Amino acid sequence: MRRITMPSVAVLLLALGTGCSSASSEKARVAEEPGGKAGAKASATKGTDGRPVDIVRAAVAKARATSVRVDEKIVLSDGTRTYTLSIAGPFDMARDKGRLSVDFPGGAVDHIDEIFSRGRIYLTPMQPAVPKGAWASIARDKAEAHSLLRAPANDPEHVLRQISAMRKVTRFGTETVGGLPATRYRGSLDTATLSLGLTAKARRSLAEVHEMIQTDLPVFTDAWVDRAGRIVRVRLTYRSQTKSAEVTMTLASFGQPVKAIAPDDSLTVPVKSVGGALPG
Repeated sequence: MRRITMPSVAVLLLALGTGCSSASSEKARVAEEPGGKAGAKASATKGTDGRPVDIVRAAVAKARATSVRVDEKIVLSDGTRTYTLSIAGPFDMARDKGRLSVDFPGGAVDHIDEIFSRGRIYLTPMQPAVPKGAWASIARDKAEAHSLLRAPANDPEHVLRQISAMRKVTRFGTETVGGLPATRYRGSLDTATLSLGLTAKARRSLAEVHEMIQTDLPVFTDAWVDRAGRIVRVRLTYRSQTKSAEVTMTLASFGQPVKAIAPDDSLTVPVKSVGGALPG
C-alpha cells in the first residue's frame, strides 16, 4: 500500500494558492470537540421541541426558504501563519440568487465579486482566465471546491446542506447571536459529507486520509437556532496538532428583498472550472 502522509491534509485545508500551502508533515490526531467554555458539557437530552438533529434540520430548511444576509469568515492556519477570508452579501435562497463580496487581505488577488443568478455563478476579476472587466461564468451545479471546508464558489447553501447532515447532535446551551438568544447545537460530519462539492483530486486526498486514520476526519459542527426556529449561525471546525480551519457563517436580515442581476452576456466568459484562494 502506498504510504500516505499528512501533507494531504495540509493541501486540503490550506490550498490558498501560491505561497499559502504547507509542506510540513504531521501525524493525524483526532481532536477533542472545539469551542465552548471551559467546563461546559454538551447535553444529549431531546429538549422540548424534539430531537436536536431534527431541530437543526428544520432550522436549515426554514433559512433556505427565504432570503438572508450572509457574513462568513474562514480562518486557516498552518501553525505559523494564519489566513483569513471574509465573504458577505445578500442571498435569496428561495429564489437561488444573491451577491457576495469575497476578500482575502494579503493575497495575490485580494477581492472578487460574485453573482448567483439564472442557475449560474458569475465571478470577477478572474484573470488571466477571462479578460479584465469581464465575468467568468459557470453553471452553479458544476462549480467545485478545491480544499476541505470550502464551499464551491462560496455557495452558502452548500454550507447549510452540510450542516443538515450533522451527526450525533447534542444541545449545547443558549448563547447570544446578533443580540438575541439562540440555542447552540453540536455535532460532527462524516467523510461522505465532507466530500460533497470537492474536486476529484480533493476527494481522493480526503479518502487517503480516511484510509490512513481509519476514521472520519475530526471536523466538528455547531449550529445556533433562534427562537423563531431559524439557523442564525453555523461553524465548521478542524484542528490537528499544527493545522486548523474554521468556517463561521452568520445569517441575518431574514426575508429582505435581494437584487442580483446577471451581467450582460457580452461581458461574460463561460468557464468549466474556477480555482484559487477566493473561489475556494
